Amino acid sequence: MPQRDKRRIFRAPGRVNLIGEHTDYNQGLVLPIAVEQEIRVSALPRTDRVVIMRSKNFPGECSFSLDNIEPSKKERWGNYPKGVMKALQEAGYRLGGAELEFDGNIPAGGGMSSSAAIEVVTAVAMLTLSGIVADSVEISLLCQRAENEFVGVNCGIMDQFISAMGKKDHALLIDCRDLSHRQVPLPFSGYKIIACNSRVKHSLISSEYNKRREECTAGVKKIAEKVPTVSSLRDVDEKILEQYKDMLEKVIFKRCRHVITEIDRVCQTVIALDDGDLIRFGKLMNESHTSLKNDYEVSCPELDILVERALEIEGVLGSRMTGGGFGGCTISLVQEDCVDNFCRMMAEKYMTETGITPEFYPCRPMDGAGELMGTD
Repeated sequence: MPQRDKRRIFRAPGRVNLIGEHTDYNQGLVLPIAVEQEIRVSALPRTDRVVIMRSKNFPGECSFSLDNIEPSKKERWGNYPKGVMKALQEAGYRLGGAELEFDGNIPAGGGMSSSAAIEVVTAVAMLTLSGIVADSVEISLLCQRAENEFVGVNCGIMDQFISAMGKKDHALLIDCRDLSHRQVPLPFSGYKIIACNSRVKHSLISSEYNKRREECTAGVKKIAEKVPTVSSLRDVDEKILEQYKDMLEKVIFKRCRHVITEIDRVCQTVIALDDGDLIRFGKLMNESHTSLKNDYEVSCPELDILVERALEIEGVLGSRMTGGGFGGCTISLVQEDCVDNFCRMMAEKYMTETGITPEFYPCRPMDGAGELMGTD
């Protein structure tokens, strides 16, 4: 039975990736920020092993025992928290039952990782209710495992990592090979990151995501025939890629070139941010989008329109798609006193060309997941 006097509220943020797209599953570098858009869960502990879940964003109720966790074909949203609970228990954590009500303002399908946020907030809530303290890195890894194995999405580690470990006014540089990381202070005084939601999500994303992973793997396998020390694209630089270009199919070469140059752009971005050089950062954002569009081919007409029109507006230093691609959001680095004009002009231009009204989200770098204290 639920313990009504012990309701607690937990939150986990969504994210935007400043730069480093499709590098995480290639053991590369990424540079995301946690944002103020978040998933919250109102949690009541129970004295039994039953979990009852509801969502204000999706219909249906999920009720199950922690001793028998199976995917649902009906309330698919519930598979994300279910998978986390299963992964936590398989890792040896003894959970208690709970009543959970989820709510959030992360745009679904917007590329801001609502899935990772619901996973991380579930882990933090269930562990805390059960009186368990766990390391944030382990929480991230178990949430990733849940999405890979239980939900069936072969995602990298970035989204869960930043949702769990974000820091206000910082980006998180993550080495996806060894999970080393450091907080990077953001010199954004006078500027804001603005996410623009294209409000489209093309059905290609799932199949094409897996296809890109396979293409990267194929490139590594070919190069490793000549350079045995190569185990991922992290081990390949532009010189090596060019040397063995003739061994690779044209499309495989392009995929590899994106990943290799994108990893380098992350390194250059960190240097630019450490130096307070936002003009250089903006140029690197633009280069990243061009590479994602032409070499990795994960953009789409709507995203390209948003980027191209953003760069025509005064006060914009850079713009790029963020997330998996084929829809979702772009991010732009915009001078603070130009933001209102930016949003107005972008809305007009995008509506004229696509017939779609875009949505805008200021992306303030926020702290990672935790409990909201002082709530009712």
